[in-house]
Amino acid sequence: MLARRRQERILELLRDQGPAEVVDLSQQLGVSGATVRRDLTLLAREGRLERVHGGAAPLGTVEPPFEVVADDHKDAKARVGSTAAELVRDGDVVLVDIGTTTSHLARALRGREVTVITSSLAVYDELARDETVELIVLGGSERRNYRSLVGFLTEQAIRQVHADLLFLGTSGVRRDGGVLDTTAVEVPVKRAMLEVAERTVLLADATKFPGKGIARVCGAQDLAAVVTEPHADAATTAMLRDHGVEVVTTDPEGHA
Repeated sequence: MLARRRQERILELLRDQGPAEVVDLSQQLGVSGATVRRDLTLLAREGRLERVHGGAAPLGTVEPPFEVVADDHKDAKARVGSTAAELVRDGDVVLVDIGTTTSHLARALRGREVTVITSSLAVYDELARDETVELIVLGGSERRNYRSLVGFLTEQAIRQVHADLLFLGTSGVRRDGGVLDTTAVEVPVKRAMLEVAERTVLLADATKFPGKGIARVCGAQDLAAVVTEPHADAATTAMLRDHGVEVVTTDPEGHA
């Protein structure tokens, strides 16, 4: 395939599929990752796409506001959050990632004698008036669109704490167990959280299996458990079990 035709194909894939990782573009085009990176660099210089961590995104890609994302599959997210809360023991120190599903987890932890550490302002809103929960909010720069705190201050603050459990959000899980995120600026915060937690539990409704993202956060080997729905993609959940990950599923009422 001629270089210009390949580059036009890259732009077509981004328009059709949204942000993509270099590895995915490489597989779809049948060329090396190095070739794709050179094409992305050229197209970015020409102002035809946006380079992001690990891949590229179409120009004008706008992340939907938190409130819009929260309405998608709201009942499923609530069931996942409620089920995940049952994994928490009284006295636990719980690190809670950003996300619309983790905000449901926070709601389910109201009245519990636990410590919650978070960079999510949505989680803060759920627990700020609860006198039983000890709430610690990490500092950083505010991402108003998604109600989170990010940046080097957030990462430094995370490394000063230790948690029994991390509840991690995701934009999607690949069939090889790779946990993805669509927002590159959040990835360093998530990775810092992984470093300070004893066990990591991934929260993901069935639509995230398999899912998409532009940046890899971690792999199956970094997870202790996944909380999802019974009808989540069987191949992906089977692969997770093969890697020793406990797959916890909800019932229609939100219990494990």
